[in-house]
Amino acid sequence: MTSDATSGKAGAALALTAAVISGFAVFTNAYAVKAFGDATVYTTAKNLVAAIVLGALLLTVRLRGSHPHGWWPRGSRPCGLRQWGGLAAIAVIGGSVPFILFFKGLATTSASSAAFIQKSLVVWVALLAVPLLHERLGVRHAVAIAALVYGQALLGGGVHALRLASGTIMIFAATLLWAAETVVARRLLASLSPLTVGTARMGGGVIILAGYTLCTTRWSTLSAIGWHQWSWAILTGLILAAYVATWFAALARATAIDVTALLVPGAIITALLQAGVQGTALAPQWPGLALVVAGTAGLMLTVLRERRRSVDTRPAVVR
Repeated sequence: MTSDATSGKAGAALALTAAVISGFAVFTNAYAVKAFGDATVYTTAKNLVAAIVLGALLLTVRLRGSHPHGWWPRGSRPCGLRQWGGLAAIAVIGGSVPFILFFKGLATTSASSAAFIQKSLVVWVALLAVPLLHERLGVRHAVAIAALVYGQALLGGGVHALRLASGTIMIFAATLLWAAETVVARRLLASLSPLTVGTARMGGGVIILAGYTLCTTRWSTLSAIGWHQWSWAILTGLILAAYVATWFAALARATAIDVTALLVPGAIITALLQAGVQGTALAPQWPGLALVVAGTAGLMLTVLRERRRSVDTRPAVVR
């Protein structure tokens, strides 16, 4: 099997792994942000943990080295104004501002509604990736994505369950920023390693978040943070670090549309957790779950078929 086909399968597998992590993250964040009381302080603490973990991992990989074609290639050093500018943009539109918007919105919005809005990311990524990244969106792609998005809507109680409130508007704005970040990251990952981009995102982002938090939060709020709050920050920060590392590794190996579409199945994890922990009835959600599963299967088949076709049509190399 060629390296392109292997890379496509690896990207799809990593995207599904990121989806599982995302499903846990949405559920746990809803509890953690309430434990802190202040969404900005919580986001800063959680992202600080993630930045430290990713930075330590990048340093370890750089010191020990790795096979260049491995799952976690050696961290690369950015060079030139274009790469540094791209990483700075990632820190702003990916690692800081949207986190503030998302978690402020999550504090007043249900986890299912937040999950639906965030998982609509694939729609906005597709609208950007087709003209800017020249990615293709075929009929099979469109049908699979439609099933995923509609299934996610059913899991969130239907589109009619969404309310035009400040919380949903902030989450939607965060989703649009993350869509723009995905396009920028996809370009950067052509020459930089996933760990480099991920560390820049969280490290640069947490500096911005810390400055914003110190300027907008009372000292009494910061000094009141105890072990209970920090335990939540450590837990969700570790989850975030795993998500960011896996997400960028997937984005380096597959198209932006495919990777973001394969994040939607994370809603299944969120729904199952809500049913098991909160006692939410799962039976009414079966139509949504079925559509998400069908859309995921259809997308996986489409990805594998297109990868196989691109390999079969490649000119043979004469030796």
